Amino acid sequence: MQVSFSPSDIIAIVQPVAARGATTETIRSLAALASAQPGDLSFLGNAKYKAEVPLTRASLVLLPVDYVGEPSANQLFLLVENPSMALARVCARIEQSLWPKPSPGVHPSAAVASGAHIAATATIGPLCVVEAGAVIGERAHLQAQVFVGRNARIGHDCWLMPGVVVATECVLGQRVRLQAGVVIGSDGFGYEFAQGRHEKVPQVGSVRLGDDVEVGANSTLDRARFSRTEIGEGTKIDNLVQIAHNVVIGKHCLICAQVGISGSTTLGDYVVFGGQAGIAGHLTVGKGAKAGGRAAITADVPAGTFVNGNPAIPYQLERRLVILNHRLPDLFKRVAALEAQRG
Repeated sequence: MQVSFSPSDIIAIVQPVAARGATTETIRSLAALASAQPGDLSFLGNAKYKAEVPLTRASLVLLPVDYVGEPSANQLFLLVENPSMALARVCARIEQSLWPKPSPGVHPSAAVASGAHIAATATIGPLCVVEAGAVIGERAHLQAQVFVGRNARIGHDCWLMPGVVVATECVLGQRVRLQAGVVIGSDGFGYEFAQGRHEKVPQVGSVRLGDDVEVGANSTLDRARFSRTEIGEGTKIDNLVQIAHNVVIGKHCLICAQVGISGSTTLGDYVVFGGQAGIAGHLTVGKGAKAGGRAAITADVPAGTFVNGNPAIPYQLERRLVILNHRLPDLFKRVAALEAQRG
């Protein structure tokens, strides 16, 4: 990664509340506090690393507004409300230079069916396939080998990375970002056991993603058996997540890696699932609820609660039980000793 920002460039991007010190260095890279060198930009995003700030050699450091301490010579401290968010704004500027969008148009190797509608400002990359009736919105960017099925709709400013599939009738809102290998609209896993056989139940619904949804690499969102699978505005889905048919996920949820959500389950707004959490079908998770990593959810979760464990139970209770479990060997020894004394 090669970048070049003057201190005044960084100030313009992050708009700090206050500044301490000064530096003449050009910012050429980003680095953690402990490993940073002159020319690097670093930040304090977690209080556990606070002791590293006075020792860092970074030329410019983004710090919370309540940080007490002075910079070294040729070092600039910028005090901001949220150092992590400030760094994200810098990274957004870097991203624009690392992955610039090519000029609008359709690559000669792409296959676009007659009857597909592609906005004049959209970009269709090499070996893409756009089927009949599909609509590609303004400034949408389809990288190599993206498949857009019949009558699918891709909203304005969407970014579909290599190998993405948006199947028949599926809909993406505006500014949706799909990482490489995402599949939107795979068949729901539906079968009926009849006469000694698993008979496939046709999955004739669709998938709809709201505005500003992001989906990580190789995640799959199944089409509904009927009606649609829905992902609410602003929800972020990590890599390798499986979302089954007829699932409804609310707005601004966070779904971490390897989560599995079974069919016809509903998640309210602002739900957070830790990595590898799993949830059974036909359940409801209330607004603002959280589930820890590897939690196994087998019953409805009330709004605003935090559950953990297998099966998932309230977090504080689960932590107490873990501590008690660790004390069981000692308890058994004490019981055995008491029995021996009575013996």
